[in-house]
Amino acid sequence: MFIQTEQTPNPATLKFLPGRTVLESGTADFSSQEKAAGRSPLAENLFAVEGVAAVFFGNDFITITQAPDNDWYVMKPAILGVIMEHFTTGAPVMTEAAPTTGASTAAEGDDEIVTQIKELIDTRVRPAVAMDGGDIIFHGFEDGIVYLQMQGACAGCPSSTATLKMGIENMLRHYIPEVVEVRPAM
Repeated sequence: MFIQTEQTPNPATLKFLPGRTVLESGTADFSSQEKAAGRSPLAENLFAVEGVAAVFFGNDFITITQAPDNDWYVMKPAILGVIMEHFTTGAPVMTEAAPTTGASTAAEGDDEIVTQIKELIDTRVRPAVAMDGGDIIFHGFEDGIVYLQMQGACAGCPSSTATLKMGIENMLRHYIPEVVEVRPAM
């Protein structure tokens, strides 16, 4: 098994590509070992590597965020070993009961503007953010303000504010005049 790694715009995060499906659908974001406990055997094992601060699963990738004052040179071999061992044993990535987050698919009851926002996020934004090892989650639209949450490599990335303001906000305002601002969800 050959696992590729890629840099992300976030210097504290690396993207690992195991060459196979990680999650069939949706994404999973673990910001601590406690949040992974009982939900993902793979995430639990990755948190056992010293210096792992966060784990994120996409369709075909895993992003790992390191804690401050750690070195990828030291961490990377151990992380690769955990990923390789996990996939060669055939163990599940997630427990059956563990929910994943996913596309912002329009739901019954969404008004027309929210439906348009979700469609633009799913078709234009989410694929680009996934290329950088992350995801974006729609949290709401109120008084012209769209609330979004960055996940994976994009959470805490130095350029995430610029991405929200300059990229996503400008695009949404271009297509949907009712949108006046994009803010991170709290």
